[in-house]
Amino acid sequence: MRQILFSGVIGLFLTLVGTPLLIKLLARKGYGQYIRDDGPRGHHGKRGTPTMGGIAFILATLIAYALTKVITATNPTFSGLLVLFLMAGMGLVGFLDDYIKIVKQRSLGLRAKAKMAGQLIVGIAFAVLSLNFADGRGQTPASDKLSFTQDFGWSLGPVIFVIWALFMILAMSNGVNLTDGLDGLATGASVMVFGAYTFIGVWQHQESCAYAERLTNPAACFEVRDPLDLAVVASALMGACFGFLWWNTSPAKIFMGDTGSLALGGALAGLAIVSRTELLLALLGGLFVLITMSVVIQVGSFRLTGKRVFRMAPLQHHFELKGWSEVLVVVRFWIIQGMCVIVGLGLFYAGWAAGK
Repeated sequence: MRQILFSGVIGLFLTLVGTPLLIKLLARKGYGQYIRDDGPRGHHGKRGTPTMGGIAFILATLIAYALTKVITATNPTFSGLLVLFLMAGMGLVGFLDDYIKIVKQRSLGLRAKAKMAGQLIVGIAFAVLSLNFADGRGQTPASDKLSFTQDFGWSLGPVIFVIWALFMILAMSNGVNLTDGLDGLATGASVMVFGAYTFIGVWQHQESCAYAERLTNPAACFEVRDPLDLAVVASALMGACFGFLWWNTSPAKIFMGDTGSLALGGALAGLAIVSRTELLLALLGGLFVLITMSVVIQVGSFRLTGKRVFRMAPLQHHFELKGWSEVLVVVRFWIIQGMCVIVGLGLFYAGWAAGK
């Protein structure tokens, strides 16, 4: 368990210390945020705030994981490395998008086809690789079955699994991206979900089928390839995002940009896939789902009826236009996210207890 403590603390320290250095570098180069003219008026004052801050917690997570392995003299696992690969790969796509926005001073970065192509390449690579690298018990990082708290149902087959994995990766990446509209909102919500996955990884390790002979209820064990290392990755992400939140909370000194939001969405989807909690992620990341659905409802309603359901989508801007302060929206949305995590963890435990 020392690995979990080390990865979280190192990730936290690196972003607390490293983010202000990144802020100075980005400010010196003039890499500031472009603000849409049709957004809430209160956001216009944020124009020019350094963006691409996701670089800070991506690097912090990678370094924290590597240092933890060196300090504890343990080997990295394929499951942990695959999640980190997905995070970094999606972050690279987001970085290219942010860079083009900044250089050309426009709200559109990569063209839609190019951005989608980048996400598909990274997502497909992750999905295909996750069905390989079986351990001594024949367990691969991912399973081609659907999962809630554990695998269930029939095998999807490799092709359908890859499509399903891509859907999850794209959905969560876009969900975090849409949520990242207010200072600290997406970062704080992500901290909670990564904290939940740290707990899930520890619990799955303690109740792993690899140790079925010493469990009091082996029928309730978890068939997950590297649960403890997934907890190490989740802890590093939690610590790195927590440290970044110090600088990202209102008034934000730096924004994560697409670099950060795509990376966090990829990491969340990756953790869900390899920990066999795919459908549970919809509850654990309930705020991201809620905000994404607000955009779907808004667009669908306008196309079908010509009327808007919300004053503005995503949902957080609707409440801003109703007169809520930015901090009030963020704190209340954090409360909603906290309740989603509590319900999700409760169902995770209930699923384990039901198998006893």
